[in-house]
Amino acid sequence: ISYGASDPSLSDRATFPFFFRTVQSDVRRYFIITQLLKYFGWTWVGIITTNDINGERDYQLLTKYLSSEGICIDFIIKMNYKKENTLYEESLRKSSTSVVIFCGKINMKTVDQFIGLSQIFREKTFVFASEMFNYMHLVNYALGLFNGSLVLMQNGASYSKNNQHFREFLENVHPLNYPQDKLLEDIWMLYHSCITEYMTRVFIHKRLYSNPLHNCTGEELLTDIKEFQEELHTRNMFIAAHALSFASSMLHFKQRSLNELSTDTDNKEIHYKYQLHHFVRKWRFQEEFLGTFDENGEYVSPYRIINFYGSSYQSVAQTTVGLYVPWASLDQKLNITLGLIKWKTTNNTIPRAQCSDNCLPGFRKAPKPGAQSCCYDCVPCSEGEISNTTDSENCIRCPDMEWPNEKRNRCIAKMENFLSYTNYGISVCFSSISVLLFVITLLILAVFISYRDTPIVRANNRSLSFLLLVSIKLSFLSVFLFLGRPVDITCMLRIITFGITFSIAVSSLLAKTIMVCVAFKATKPGSSWRKWLGVKLSNSVVLFCSSIQIIICMTWLAISPPFQELDIHTSPGTIIIQCNEGSAIGFYSVIGYMGLLAAVSFVLAFLARSLPDSFNEAKYITFSMLLFCSVWITMIPAYLSTKGKNTVCVEIFAILTSSAGLLACIFLPKCYIILYRSDMNTKSHLLGNK
Repeated sequence: ISYGASDPSLSDRATFPFFFRTVQSDVRRYFIITQLLKYFGWTWVGIITTNDINGERDYQLLTKYLSSEGICIDFIIKMNYKKENTLYEESLRKSSTSVVIFCGKINMKTVDQFIGLSQIFREKTFVFASEMFNYMHLVNYALGLFNGSLVLMQNGASYSKNNQHFREFLENVHPLNYPQDKLLEDIWMLYHSCITEYMTRVFIHKRLYSNPLHNCTGEELLTDIKEFQEELHTRNMFIAAHALSFASSMLHFKQRSLNELSTDTDNKEIHYKYQLHHFVRKWRFQEEFLGTFDENGEYVSPYRIINFYGSSYQSVAQTTVGLYVPWASLDQKLNITLGLIKWKTTNNTIPRAQCSDNCLPGFRKAPKPGAQSCCYDCVPCSEGEISNTTDSENCIRCPDMEWPNEKRNRCIAKMENFLSYTNYGISVCFSSISVLLFVITLLILAVFISYRDTPIVRANNRSLSFLLLVSIKLSFLSVFLFLGRPVDITCMLRIITFGITFSIAVSSLLAKTIMVCVAFKATKPGSSWRKWLGVKLSNSVVLFCSSIQIIICMTWLAISPPFQELDIHTSPGTIIIQCNEGSAIGFYSVIGYMGLLAAVSFVLAFLARSLPDSFNEAKYITFSMLLFCSVWITMIPAYLSTKGKNTVCVEIFAILTSSAGLLACIFLPKCYIILYRSDMNTKSHLLGNK
């Protein structure tokens, strides 16, 4: 049972089946040190090791665990007593890290080199394993070196305080009681300045130490020695002796039990080599924690994390600031009380050990060419991505319906883009204009109804005029279907409504134009066109032309109707809520047919513009159709080149402009005559101008 061997190869039970140790291997120690570095966010550290086989092995172990946690190495110093300290000073001065880890097996020459470099190490925070404190005079000679440092320690020497039986035993340890133990005699001479009968030792002591020797009283105790009370001593030897004592006692007990049950002729002997280790394996050591040997023969117990603090001009004190419990759950293994730690830094802040500053949320790491992974630049997350943790390797893309906030550290709901009733001034403007034009159309309709029996109203086919005014009025009202959040029903209604109402309006104008031509033809004596005069022809034209548009619309709705579409790609950070036509053929068929009616009306009206119409309505129809066609022809490229609410604005503008053009060109001149030139609204004036 070893109390100090920590070589990882000794854990091989196939090679060393009967080997136990009261320490854990270096593998566990450096794993815990790595977890400690990770806890404090130290990713850029220096390593000092010894230039021998032990130092190389420990260095390889440490770097293995450091690389697995993404921790990089700023510098490596392999202490060699043959080299001058000035060679190490250059590396230390160039280093940017504040944290240094010592690994390897220390010896006296390494201690001397540490003392020589103590001035440079004053600014560094060390992380040590407990082996370092086998040489306690290092602490005494270089107090500033350990100020603010951390020590990882297993099995601290608290047994002398907690174990009464062992404490009584220690008080009886004296050279007088053990005269053959020359080590005790040397200890009494070194620490109690007791003179010995061996003059050679007295001579060596005088050469090395300044304190004079004297005859002791015999009342000096081992426990009176200051260094003996140090808590940094290990109790590994005590645990090893305790384990062996327990195992041998159990073995003898079993042997005695077997002898009592057997006859004198067949006494059985237990072979120590093959039986003792079973009892050692079952041993349990109970003090503050329950310690046991694991399957590799290693004694498993908690590690204390000790913080040293003090300066070069005062004694160094130590405080236990944390505990690593191997058998605890993953998130409970390492427990540290940060408020107890005293660092070397100003304001007692945690020392910085990073090659690059932390990348805040909203940024990600970007590797620097030719540098270690811990040295990086921080770049903002790309459009549509966030990072919500510090030092993110990669950014996270937001869901389709969300978008990064301004700091790019959280996904928030995208802004919805549509032409609402109240959120945009243009919506209020369109609504106001639409209502105003609707009221004007309503007033004109009221005027025409009031003066329906006057010559000018009757001469221009009053039924078609009424139908045209109603369709124009509905066109103005259809604007409200384009405002607000689009849904499937409004998407279907908006295109169908204005398509049918405009077809009725243009069909009415076409019927008016045809009636002008037929009326002129019918004025010739014996003309066969007289039978076409009357409301039947005009009504048939309106009904036939409008029915075709209705059939187109119903077919469109049946095959592939318009629907609400969420466009999340066109405008970053915005959801464009718009209507998808469903079928482009259906949409352009409606627009195309409406354009065909307007074109036919324009051609017929243009040809009939010089006919002797009393009120020259063909000219007004020609101009209105020219305006109508111009608006809708220019609307198509504008419609295709815009998205979202801008597309809706184009559609509303086209509807309002074309409807207002029809209203102004066809009805305002007649209203002027009806209201202000009543002398022209007579049958004699009508017949006189033929």
